[in-house]
Amino acid sequence: MKNFRFAAFISLALLLSNNALSQEVGCDSLEGFDEFDFWVGDWEVFDSTGTTKVGENSILKMESGCMIMENWTSANGGTGTSLNYFNPVTSEWRQIWVSAGRYSIDIVGGIRAGAMVLEGSIYNFGGAVWNFRGSWTPNADGSVRQFFEQYNHDSEQWDTWFDGLYKRK
Repeated sequence: MKNFRFAAFISLALLLSNNALSQEVGCDSLEGFDEFDFWVGDWEVFDSTGTTKVGENSILKMESGCMIMENWTSANGGTGTSLNYFNPVTSEWRQIWVSAGRYSIDIVGGIRAGAMVLEGSIYNFGGAVWNFRGSWTPNADGSVRQFFEQYNHDSEQWDTWFDGLYKRK
């Protein structure tokens, strides 16, 4: 009888642990994972004046709130995708962007003065590397300004790479 109780206890423990492992906990309730939520949604993207449409972007929370995926399509048909995630160990956000235009961006950072600010590098698949930084600033009307800069090694200055206004569809 003692062996039966022990076997029943082990079976119950295994069943409960398997059920616990199969349930996703997610990241929605964890600190930091909601900092980029202001960018989540379907957007029409305009130039900095807000008048000329330059593309559309769909920003989705995925993996139970642990990751944000971006799917960009420019007005002329160019595309790109980014994966964005918060690392709770380093307390930093990271964006990895890859474009059919044969370049990638790898930037890291977090919230500064109410904006998401990420810095790192842009890589041309031909071998060139430049310092790169971007900021996403939520506006009172629900729009978001996205501003990217690339470091120019010749002039030793930051040049505007993209300045756009996101308006919800």
